[in-house]
Amino acid sequence: MENKDSGLTERIRQQFDRTPYPRRPLEDSPKDNASLLYIHNLVTPYYLKNQKIIETEGKVILDAGCGSGYKSLVLAEANPGAKVIGIDLSKESVNLARQRLLHHGFSSNTEFYALALEELPTLGIEFDYINCDEVLYLLPDPVVGLQAMKSVLKPGGIIRTNLHSSIQRSNFFRSQELFKLMGFMDKNPEDLEIGLVRETMGALKDQVILKQQTWKPAFEKEDELILANHLLQGDKGHTIPEMFSALKAADLEFISMVNWRQWDLMDLFKEPDDLPVFLGMSLPETSVEERLHLFELLQPLHRLLNFWCGHPHQGQPWTPVSEWTTSDWQNAQVYIHPQLKTPKLREDLVDCITNLRMFEISQHLSLHQGFVTVDSSMALCVLPLLEAPQSVSSLAERWKQVRPVNPVTLEPTDEEAAFYLIQQMLTRLESLGYVLLECQP
Repeated sequence: MENKDSGLTERIRQQFDRTPYPRRPLEDSPKDNASLLYIHNLVTPYYLKNQKIIETEGKVILDAGCGSGYKSLVLAEANPGAKVIGIDLSKESVNLARQRLLHHGFSSNTEFYALALEELPTLGIEFDYINCDEVLYLLPDPVVGLQAMKSVLKPGGIIRTNLHSSIQRSNFFRSQELFKLMGFMDKNPEDLEIGLVRETMGALKDQVILKQQTWKPAFEKEDELILANHLLQGDKGHTIPEMFSALKAADLEFISMVNWRQWDLMDLFKEPDDLPVFLGMSLPETSVEERLHLFELLQPLHRLLNFWCGHPHQGQPWTPVSEWTTSDWQNAQVYIHPQLKTPKLREDLVDCITNLRMFEISQHLSLHQGFVTVDSSMALCVLPLLEAPQSVSSLAERWKQVRPVNPVTLEPTDEEAAFYLIQQMLTRLESLGYVLLECQP
């Protein structure tokens, strides 16, 4: 069995030596992709785990399975002042990653090693954050990979990783089985096998289900798409229960799905507040794992089961913002997510305030379907957050200065009313991920 696994590992290494992933031009930059940077900013999962803010300066980040280094570049851009270390099985990929980070000016704070995930402890380094993208599903046992990462994760550290969904990706697993049967994956697939896949798909009628479900025009030109789907060595799928089982076996604690807003079970129902009696009674009692599993059975649209996890029992207890008392609010500090601190956002925010227009915050960070807007007068209370964190009371006082009287009654705006309005705005923006609220002791 060990020889079989080592043979598969070697074929995977050869495949990515031949075609490093992802095949992004060296000059491509993620600077304008705010949503991607948001996901890879350590601040995001740390807040979800602890309802606390963390500085990225001086943190040590691992990109496990760095490939050609694009995600390493994303991590460097998203986490100012952090050191990024990348490892990959493929030496060719590691060389490309070094070149990429050098090209973008990050070489002084990055290191890259040709190393298998299981060999991580040999580095002798502990990490605050580990990014392991599109790797675990290639391992014979993902638990081994999780355990290797856990062994080098600092107390309180966070891992972001993922598995392929066996439900959403079932069509490609059938395709892989077909091409294994035809002998295209006996060795590391190269130009011949890629060409044979194209010939096979081209010979099939368009009505054939496998062709309908797995073949798109882009596959006619992009070799990488065929290698990453139809001919991907070692590819395996998992369900949510299997994901949680792997975490339990590795003694890791689930924190959140990375795109957690897109896993909301209630979004699948026409009337979430008027469910059938059985569902209305049972759903509130279901665990996080059960709710996620129900979602993947009902709506298997996510190719990746993409999640954050960490050492168990490391987070401090905290109260959801929706359950805060007046005292909690009075002691809270308000932060805007660092990914929103851009010159462009400031310019647009000032323009909206000056011209009394709604401020479309989702234009600068798209985390949801549809638009997310802030009233121009309320946007005045967002502006100081670009400079420094603020107390809720200071924002309420600012609101009183902007609106000293009630526009309907012409009565002076009282402190309680101003505080309530600011509280409502912050509750909404926090639930959507745009602001972070930290309750001070």
